[in-house]
Amino acid sequence: MKMSVRKKVIITLILALPLLFQMVLMPFHIMFQYYSELALILTTLILVLAAKDYYISAWVAFKKGQANMNTLVTIGTLVAYFYSIYAMTLGHEVYFESAAVIILFVLIGDSLEEGMRKRANGALKGLLKLQAKEAILLKNGQEIEIPVEQIKIGDILAAKPAMKFACDGVVVKGSSHVDESMITGESLPVKKIVGDNIVGATINYDGVINYRVTKLGQDTLFNQIIEFVKKAQASKAPIQRLTDKFSQFFVPIVLIIAIITFEVWYVIFSASVDRSLIFAVNVLVIACPCALGLAIPTALMVGTNLSAKHGILIKNGQALEEINQISTIVFDKTGTITKGEPVVTDIVGDVNRVLTLAKNLEQNSEHPLAKAFLNEARKYKLPSYEVSNFQVHKGQGISGIINGQEIFIGNEKMATDLSQKLLDAAKKLENQAKTCAYVGIAGKAIGVVAMQDIPRDNAAFVITELRKMGKKTVILTGDNQNVAREIGKNVGVNQVISEVLPNEKAKEVKKLQKEAKVAFVGDGINDAPALSTADVGVAMGSGTDIAIESGDIVLMQDNLKNLFNALQISKKIFNRIKINLFWAFIYNVIGIPIAAGIFAKQGLVLSPELAGLAMAFSSISVVASSLLLNRTKFN
Repeated sequence: MKMSVRKKVIITLILALPLLFQMVLMPFHIMFQYYSELALILTTLILVLAAKDYYISAWVAFKKGQANMNTLVTIGTLVAYFYSIYAMTLGHEVYFESAAVIILFVLIGDSLEEGMRKRANGALKGLLKLQAKEAILLKNGQEIEIPVEQIKIGDILAAKPAMKFACDGVVVKGSSHVDESMITGESLPVKKIVGDNIVGATINYDGVINYRVTKLGQDTLFNQIIEFVKKAQASKAPIQRLTDKFSQFFVPIVLIIAIITFEVWYVIFSASVDRSLIFAVNVLVIACPCALGLAIPTALMVGTNLSAKHGILIKNGQALEEINQISTIVFDKTGTITKGEPVVTDIVGDVNRVLTLAKNLEQNSEHPLAKAFLNEARKYKLPSYEVSNFQVHKGQGISGIINGQEIFIGNEKMATDLSQKLLDAAKKLENQAKTCAYVGIAGKAIGVVAMQDIPRDNAAFVITELRKMGKKTVILTGDNQNVAREIGKNVGVNQVISEVLPNEKAKEVKKLQKEAKVAFVGDGINDAPALSTADVGVAMGSGTDIAIESGDIVLMQDNLKNLFNALQISKKIFNRIKINLFWAFIYNVIGIPIAAGIFAKQGLVLSPELAGLAMAFSSISVVASSLLLNRTKFN
């Protein structure tokens, strides 16, 4: 059974602890008795249990004439290991700990990558869980409950209140409001009547709908979303390629220098085999990529932990590269630029009277707009009354009896007596992309309540600051054109793209990518394809699990201002990685000539012990460099 990377890290860490302790004591010339023998046993176990896959990968690359990170790991560990065995026979210093530490930190880096892949797979699993498992088939006048696998094209299915639609179809009977927020991102339910299209996995609200199946399986819109997420996530490339590219020329150069070093000392200077070999091994030991194994994972661990404390989750290394090159930032509207739920914006008429009636009547309703009424009513000290004969009038509104009077909340059809003044006020508010409801008594409208999904408090500020930074800002939404334009005007974006379905959102992102690097900021299931397609996907923490899983960066505190902090910390982490890579190899540039004995006649000789110490110090420098990220200040 193949061992997981996490288990390898734990086993390697336990076995390497005595070796790490000895490395700390090495500068003080303290050596445990029988340390060499203990180090041999522990390192052998580490190489056998944890390093086998690296050696196989290096061998496969070698047969293809290539060199990669695993080539560096293989050469560094095996040279340190086998030379240490040879050194034991001569009573010289051993370097088993070098091999062990290399494997440990490379495994830590691989463990981080494995975690990222699991989160990506979790997004797809989460999508699949949202699909309906059963459906109600109408056959010969009877309702038959069947698993979705038995549904056929052309079947007539029934959807009762609170049920998920099993697949795509067309309404053939009935009417209802449907929650399509997972598809369009729009928080308000959409009314469906005969002839309207139904999307599988959306949720029926208040009525009973019969619909004819038009699409099944992979052809449904919901499954197309899943496929978009799969393809987009598969295209992500890890930041580890930086070291792989470097190793393409670094490994051959180090090998050539080591061979030349041995030949020069043995042939030209007639040194002994042992002395010539020591100089050659010095070169290989000081070039061991221990610090290289630390360069990326330490910066990621320190930077991402710091980010998490400030509500920013950075989920993959690719985002660290791409976020610094982003010039266009695309925002979903609902739940991202806006609060994601309707609020009362205007009341025409006697406010206390209108809200008192609305509050008492809406307490009996489960409609999403009821929450807007109740939230507004909480701002006032309003009396409570008993409501009797509560009724839902499909497609119109609700009514009930309060103190012997029939009260209603709904559209124009609910009002038998509607003044021109209220009608004009409602039309004016609707032109501002607001949803209006009339409140009345005994058929006579006494007021109008307007509701709208309003922008977040800091949305306009964020957009303004991004534009000052030279970023192009875009709203991309499934909402209608009037609403989208109104919100776009209020917050000041450069461009508004509206009435776009989820699979089309990804296509729109691709169009924008032809001109610039694009980041997409969203919070809904409908945003998953766009989040994955964009160069960088930024998910709002208030959104669905699917959006959060699909995003490269997650703003956990549901605060758009954290987008600035994400830009800042991402840039700092990636820059720190580049600095770490510099520190990981600067000792090679300085130390390799000394290790090769170029300055031996001047008395400057780097012993194997000092070569190992220099290698260890390069690792310490990388860790210290990464820890400097903790000094980052957030807005």
